[in-house]
Amino acid sequence: MKHLSLAFFLPQTCKFAGTFEVVQIGLDPEYMMKAQPLAQITTPDAAKSMYKPREKFSHKGDYGHVLTMAGSKGKMGAAVLSSGAALNMGAGKVTAYVPEHGNHILQNSLPEVMTISSNGTDFITDFDHDLEDYTLCIGPGLSTGDDVRHAFAKAISQQTQPVVIDADGLNILSDHKEYWKLIPENSILTPHDGELERLIGNWKDDYDRLEKAQKLSTDKDVILVLKGAHTIVVSGKNLYINDTGNPGMATAGSGDVLSGIITGLLAQKYDALTAAVFGVFLHGRAGDIASQTYAHEGLKASIISNFVGAAILDLFRPEQQQQQ
Repeated sequence: MKHLSLAFFLPQTCKFAGTFEVVQIGLDPEYMMKAQPLAQITTPDAAKSMYKPREKFSHKGDYGHVLTMAGSKGKMGAAVLSSGAALNMGAGKVTAYVPEHGNHILQNSLPEVMTISSNGTDFITDFDHDLEDYTLCIGPGLSTGDDVRHAFAKAISQQTQPVVIDADGLNILSDHKEYWKLIPENSILTPHDGELERLIGNWKDDYDRLEKAQKLSTDKDVILVLKGAHTIVVSGKNLYINDTGNPGMATAGSGDVLSGIITGLLAQKYDALTAAVFGVFLHGRAGDIASQTYAHEGLKASIISNFVGAAILDLFRPEQQQQQ
């Protein structure tokens, strides 16, 4: 078993690690097996064990129905990307709840996705849709106006199973703390550092950032996906470090794809923590495989999404044949 320093994976310190080799220094193996690590790295073998193969006699109803509540004027691409990623991850059905002006964009971009449209520029205040039978992804490109905020609260309040909250959904939540009580336990929040800062406040260093994220996760009973070069999933005091992905994934819409992937897994009845950890791994692996064809500078979010299936197949190739 290899034991690495957490500092090797944090933004402020990993740049000083350089190339390293793990060697045995004589620590007691029994002690090391029992010692609680600061974090766990998601290995390909661990990811492979998370995968649930499909039954031969199954149908689309067995794989869940995702609802992406996303998009606003000028940001309909976020709805397309999150909805498309949920499909690519295997959700049986996907519906996008979008402003009326975005309906044609969704239908033309993703003929497999159904839509529910509002009657206004963004989301109408008298939001009255029944969303209990969906697995909800809310926030990508959503905007934060009053009508959107009311729709956000009503949609969240209908949920009993974990939801995925991203982007403007997180911004609404940071501005309206009263909405925390509406969020189902084990819901998954996917902030980048700017959104995280609005949720937990400033931090003095990367370790302080993790401690504050752990406190929020524990206090609110949610799972945090801290996006970055080594995305870290925070579940209470437990940390799960991802080691897939590359700099080409630092591109607009990559986070929307991740939120769709995780929601697609939730819809297929993966438990929330597995959906977060496995989804992050596959997202990064898809980017790695895509980067064998596309230079980092040419790696668009939609390309990452289209390689999710390849990332799953890669789990089951012999180690010597796996794409580097």
